[in-house]
Amino acid sequence: MQRVTTNTKNPTLLLWRVRLGSALRTFLACSIVGCTTLYGPATLRRLLRYPAFSYLTTVLIVSDATLGETLRGFWRALYAIAEVMILSALSLWLVGPARFANSNSLSAAAAAVSAFVVALPESTSLMSKRIAFGQIVIVYVGLVNHGAQTGVIEHLIHVAASTALGALASVLAMLFPYPRLAYSEVRTTCQLYAENASKRLKYLTDAFFAPDNSAALDLVSQAKSLSEAGAKFLKSIQKNMDGILWERLRANCMDLGEKLQKMEILIRGMEMALTSCQSFPVSIVGEEELRNLLQSLTEQVGKLEQAKCSVPFGATTATERTVNFSENFNRNILITPEVLPASFFFYCMELLNDLLVAQNPNCAVEMDSEKTNTEESSHSEKQAKRIFQKTRILLNLRPTCQNLVFAFKCSVSLGLAVLFGLIYTKENGYWAGLTIAIAFVTGRHATFALANARAQGTAMGSVFGILCCFIFQKYVAFRFLPLLPWIIFTSFLMHSRMYGQAGGFSAAIGALLILGRENYGPPSEFAIARITEASIGLVCFIMVEILVHHIRAATLAKTRLSRSFGALQGCFEDMVLRDKQNMRSSIFPALREKHKKLRAQVNELEKLITEAELEPNFWFLSFPGDSYKKLQGSLLKMVDLLLFASYTTQFLSQVSSRAGIALEELQEHISNDLELFNKEVGSKLKCLEEVTSIKSLEVLEKELQKKNTSRDIELGKSTNANVFRVEEEIENIVSSFLQHSRKVADKIYTSEGQDQLKNKMVLRLCGLGFSINTLMKETMKTEKEVKELVKRENPSSHINLYEISCKVKALHT
Repeated sequence: MQRVTTNTKNPTLLLWRVRLGSALRTFLACSIVGCTTLYGPATLRRLLRYPAFSYLTTVLIVSDATLGETLRGFWRALYAIAEVMILSALSLWLVGPARFANSNSLSAAAAAVSAFVVALPESTSLMSKRIAFGQIVIVYVGLVNHGAQTGVIEHLIHVAASTALGALASVLAMLFPYPRLAYSEVRTTCQLYAENASKRLKYLTDAFFAPDNSAALDLVSQAKSLSEAGAKFLKSIQKNMDGILWERLRANCMDLGEKLQKMEILIRGMEMALTSCQSFPVSIVGEEELRNLLQSLTEQVGKLEQAKCSVPFGATTATERTVNFSENFNRNILITPEVLPASFFFYCMELLNDLLVAQNPNCAVEMDSEKTNTEESSHSEKQAKRIFQKTRILLNLRPTCQNLVFAFKCSVSLGLAVLFGLIYTKENGYWAGLTIAIAFVTGRHATFALANARAQGTAMGSVFGILCCFIFQKYVAFRFLPLLPWIIFTSFLMHSRMYGQAGGFSAAIGALLILGRENYGPPSEFAIARITEASIGLVCFIMVEILVHHIRAATLAKTRLSRSFGALQGCFEDMVLRDKQNMRSSIFPALREKHKKLRAQVNELEKLITEAELEPNFWFLSFPGDSYKKLQGSLLKMVDLLLFASYTTQFLSQVSSRAGIALEELQEHISNDLELFNKEVGSKLKCLEEVTSIKSLEVLEKELQKKNTSRDIELGKSTNANVFRVEEEIENIVSSFLQHSRKVADKIYTSEGQDQLKNKMVLRLCGLGFSINTLMKETMKTEKEVKELVKRENPSSHINLYEISCKVKALHT
């Protein structure tokens, strides 16, 4: 096991080292469990009656975890032990342990009730619930098998001890030979992301000054090829943030993930700007000076990569000079349609420079007072917000509808699995319940994809265990050795698109339960019995999921797409500056929260698209994953542009008076254009939301016939010509906005105020103009893609999005 160092340049080698280190720690934790249960003192082995659950707990906690995450998993396991022991003792006291002996239905009912109680609280973590579900299965199935021979208290102690062994082995494995700290992982990943960002900035800067279009597009393509790796680094940083809290190290770095996410958005904005340029090289005044400024900023980002361990976390090295872009621009050149992409490119560069300067506590740069106050109070406000949210969750004892559905689903699934598993075979009746105990996920998910991955993983692991038993049947003491390559293989399997965490986890457990225990009979018989029991559990799981949700990942993706269009429309509406109070009030923090929720929806859409592509089609049409990916990419781009527009309007409202222009004058020139823009784009998004909300045109027509409202559809056709305008309307809106922006710029430069602030305002006006222009183009592109999607789902129908939208409205009125 080797530490991942910051000088690792090969992403593939880095991936192998990280996954290999995680696999070796998992193997070490399983070895601790195996040696304890197979070769430990006889007294200890009699106490650990359920080594299978020790392995399950170990893999559940330690897989791909850091020390902080493992400590969190350890305490959650202890919480689950205390919760199940109290519930089990209470039920045994009320019912009597003798009644559970040889009573399958009573044990299944008790398991269902206990699972409902465990699943209901919102404050309990999902890991605690999964471990508790597994313990519930062992408690009540164990009472049926040998509850009469073993004392009740002794039986509960066996279950608790087996769970505690797995949790303790996870912590010990994470400490040897050195702790794998979440703080170190985040720091290393940040440096790798800085290297990635520095390379992308260099490519984009070179593309801006490229001699021709071919060279520019080639450099932009190279920058985009690095984007996927950058996104993975950001996800890794976000994943390890919770572990830092448990390690009690550098709590002030919790905002780092958000800052790097802002950096990523700015780099994507630069890519959008270059993609929108019509020709290269870009004609701009002061080319040599701007080239030097861009080079300076690229080097500044690169210094993040070179930061040593002695540098405070999240701090950058001091820059030799302050990079000021605004002072090098001519307003008459900037506010023209031809150089709008170039203006936006430098706008993103300036925001990136401000972000880096704000991260450096040693850099004395004059900042806006509003921004300074925000930076100083952001950490304390977020900490207070986290404490308030946790307190609210703990004090809110009334369950939500979602919690009730989740608890009901877990209760019925687990009860049926225990019942049918005991009916099939009492000796191996544990596996039907244990198979699904760790499979429950809050909210909706791709049922068939998850069950398919678990079934294949269980089969692969069991077959591997049987083969190893036959190979090492004369050398029983060495049968544990094949687990090392298998755990390494399953650690990579957990990160694959086909199997994911569910399949990889099941494959690891399948082999561990055969090779890591004794007295289970012939390996082949045990494996067949376990696969059968696992199939029983998965069938119960799927049946209940279908009855409760009866929804596929493809349907979830379509629903999420429709909701994303609706949320996007809401953000457009809030961006319009309708009055002075609107600009001065708390509309901007609220809008920022809407942006976060919208981005979360778009990210969730990406996950559902991946799941839908892997899910079996059965009798359904194949999932149009390519169309959904294009729509998701357009939505993500629009979310980024909306964020730029939001920051720009907030900046203009805050500094307008300091730049020598009244807020009312700024509103007069810009708000009407934003209102027209919102009306144009909002109507399209509303239509797209309604069109993507229907199952199919055939179902829509049948529902309309039942309601007898088809004759009302014709009433709306008179406005059809004005709803979807031609592309010239985009140019008209942008041209009007730029004309008003030039008037605002003239007023700014003829008034008294700070020259640098004036230049910043003009540059931000250009950024807002580019955002409006690109948002409208992306909306038109999205409209065409939705039409193609509806056509693929209804190949025999004539597609008119506006008519479909009118029918949906008529159906709901």
